[in-house]
Amino acid sequence: MTNRETLQMASLSRTVHSHPRQEQPVQHDLEGLAAAEQRLRDQDIDVVRLGYSDFIGSERGRDVLTSRLARTAAGGVAFCRSVYGTTPRGDVVDFEGGLADGLPDVVARPDLATLIAMPWEPGVAHCIVDVFNPDGTPSQESPRNVLRRVVEKFAELDLSPVLGPELEFFVLDADPSTPTGWSRYGEATGNVYVSGRKGDPDNFLLDTLRQLDGYGLEVVAGNHEFSSGQFEINLWHSTALDAADRAFRFKAAIKELARRAGKSVTFMAKPFNDEGGSGFHLHFSALTDDGAAAFDDPLGAHGLSDTGRSAIAGVLQHAPAIAALCNPTINSYKRFGPDTLAPWLIDWGLDNRSAMVRIPPERGMASRLELRLGDATANPYLAIAATLAAAYLGIKSKAELGSPLEGYGYDETKAPRLPSSLGASLDALEADQELTEILGLTFVNSFVAYKRNELERFSRWVTDWESREYAYHL
Repeated sequence: MTNRETLQMASLSRTVHSHPRQEQPVQHDLEGLAAAEQRLRDQDIDVVRLGYSDFIGSERGRDVLTSRLARTAAGGVAFCRSVYGTTPRGDVVDFEGGLADGLPDVVARPDLATLIAMPWEPGVAHCIVDVFNPDGTPSQESPRNVLRRVVEKFAELDLSPVLGPELEFFVLDADPSTPTGWSRYGEATGNVYVSGRKGDPDNFLLDTLRQLDGYGLEVVAGNHEFSSGQFEINLWHSTALDAADRAFRFKAAIKELARRAGKSVTFMAKPFNDEGGSGFHLHFSALTDDGAAAFDDPLGAHGLSDTGRSAIAGVLQHAPAIAALCNPTINSYKRFGPDTLAPWLIDWGLDNRSAMVRIPPERGMASRLELRLGDATANPYLAIAATLAAAYLGIKSKAELGSPLEGYGYDETKAPRLPSSLGASLDALEADQELTEILGLTFVNSFVAYKRNELERFSRWVTDWESREYAYHL
């Protein structure tokens, strides 16, 4: 048995991944899949759920009987390419190579290094798939492949990115009296950073942490957040692809666990007018080839290396463009504003949570930046890819970093504003040729077409605000 197969066996036994995985696509022959199939059957796992991310980070997939895994997946499992362009309402948005070309296929192949049993679904294992075109080339629309493309650029700098995701979300209870059919779980005020039944009366968070710990996600901690019914769960840091995989799985898993508990979870950026929004903060550092902290320098300004300062400068320079991927919905921009603890300006600060980029006080191996721009609707693969692409450009060009923010960061005279709408951020993304080249022009064009359609559909939709504002008096 190879070392890789041994790790796969460990993951099926629900052992948390403790080592970074290879960042390259994995292809399997019939013999390798047959061996995996036998190991699954030995552990009474009779179904494998094959899953991958679409543009918005929602999981698309298929359940395959373990007894048919090898013969089904050896040549790849076919999906319609336009699944990437399927909206939350089920419409299909055209992009190059999609609807207008007759809805051709893409082919999904299991990455067996991600194969792991699902603790809450006895007899079921989950496996992330890599998506290819029928000719065997990687699908350029695949968010996982977009991230790989950027990680390869870091390899040219002899650097390995390390990411730690933090995700906020709202838990909801069924409530037929509300327009949406849901209301905030455990409604109460002032439960900021509490734990226990005071803020979590049904122990949903506690039960969820235990289930997720058995799913290889390397969850670290969770707590009630600022808003009523809002929670945060932190994931341990790891290599870029592994961190994105775990964040992607986390979002899908917690929604499943909520359904099992008769609840719902939303990662919507700002689901309520009377409460704050949900963020997706990314802690980002890098290692050199010899394992040293690339952003640390005790003799550098603020204890940061030239590489670290240039990475921050790159993120600031390309912030308008990366907002399109870190804040990817119309609703995203209602989370921003003064006094929201969501960034409003393009700035950075030393241990300053009102800045877009915060530099935590730790140094040495913990030297890192925290990008507070993203909201919880962001696709983990794309948010990480955009952040890394901007940092890469800053490092490569040796970008100079200006002075840090002093005080509270909502004074427009101190720094330029972020885009105030999805349309403005998409304009910035299309205009940022350096960034789009790294992310891949095919992907960017398809993503922008998908999101422009979202804007068009919204522009024609009569909202409840308009009805309340105009219908009676006008």
